[in-house]
Amino acid sequence: MRSFGCSTNFADGEIIRGCLAKHGYRLANDIIEADILVYNTCAVKTPTENKIMEILRASPNGKKLVVTGCLPLINFPRLRAEVKFEGALGPAPGMSIVEAVRKVERGKRVVDLRDDSMPSCTLPKMRRNQMIEILPISYGCLGECAYCCVRFARGKLRSYRVQEILKRIQRALQEGVKEVWLTAQDSACYGRDIGTNLVALLKRIVDLDGEFWVRAGMMNPNNALDMLPELVDVYKDEKIFKFLHLPIQSGDDEILRLMNRAYSVKDFKKIVSAFRRETPRMTIATDFLCGFSSESEQAFERSLELIEDIRPDVVNVSKFFVRPRTVAGRMKQIAVSTIKERSARMSELARRIAFENNQKWVGWSGRILVDEKGKNESWIGRNYAYKPVVVRHRGNLLGKMLDVQIKNAFTTYLEAEMLSG
Repeated sequence: MRSFGCSTNFADGEIIRGCLAKHGYRLANDIIEADILVYNTCAVKTPTENKIMEILRASPNGKKLVVTGCLPLINFPRLRAEVKFEGALGPAPGMSIVEAVRKVERGKRVVDLRDDSMPSCTLPKMRRNQMIEILPISYGCLGECAYCCVRFARGKLRSYRVQEILKRIQRALQEGVKEVWLTAQDSACYGRDIGTNLVALLKRIVDLDGEFWVRAGMMNPNNALDMLPELVDVYKDEKIFKFLHLPIQSGDDEILRLMNRAYSVKDFKKIVSAFRRETPRMTIATDFLCGFSSESEQAFERSLELIEDIRPDVVNVSKFFVRPRTVAGRMKQIAVSTIKERSARMSELARRIAFENNQKWVGWSGRILVDEKGKNESWIGRNYAYKPVVVRHRGNLLGKMLDVQIKNAFTTYLEAEMLSG
């Protein structure tokens, strides 16, 4: 069983694994051992879809194939035309994956393309990382972005009740988890369908007993803006990573209008400034989409200027590709060579700024939570700003809180020496 894509999809994959294992299925160590292959797919971008289609087409003969995740709903015609499969399900199948696999075992074909699944928070799961609870707080979103095909797979907003989420976190903490990732298509719109919001949820989470850190997921600026003072205030709590993923997509207001993003560059800057006033070393992550339909050279230059101005720590640069059934597909397109060139320029700028930002951490001393095994005799931890910090040690440091001092900086991580452990 393999998962691809975003943190929500990996959370869905952990539940798929947990449900199958609970009902007697043994999860094979490799594809040769398996009788049934379950792929939890992503198709947000054309290259991702192409890669996954290649994997699906290469499935060994004699293996039964079940495809779940976003791909079956985003581009089912292509899946049906190019891949021989026995089962196709929408994303977040939860317990229904068990019945689907049972039917496939008996020689039946299963096609269930629902976009409104919402698995129970009480379902079993098998974590990829025993230190990290990846927890969907909602599925779907309120947006209608012109380029987005994920909304066709994930559907409209469906939020979990606060109490359901709290019980899930308490259970995870009892199982040894030290880090909680709250994930969603847009965390900032959490709860708007059930009369609450992200701020109210975070306040309840940080009141839970235990030593743990919380990473809030991606927030669209328009939905973060209308609760900004309260959001900045709750972020002051020591249990919340000072990490803000705020996708801008373009530094040009006209392109944002064409994208149907429902905010302006000024709005984006206002949010970043509000957080940095309280936490100057707040880690800012953002996303840009290069070569969106009708993007002029001037519009692209404004995006570069915004990166220079905001100086984000992380910039996820994506090339624009037309996706099935999207409004952007009917707009004037940019030459592929131009998109490639713009993406390279933006990525180089982002790397330079990330390195310069990281250099400012050299000499810092403080605590990190070790949440990952690195290469050879190294371990990766996170400090309060969710900066990746590499330490070298022969023993097992997973899950430990360490006092460290930063000695070196690189583009994507910091290197430290242990002061105590």
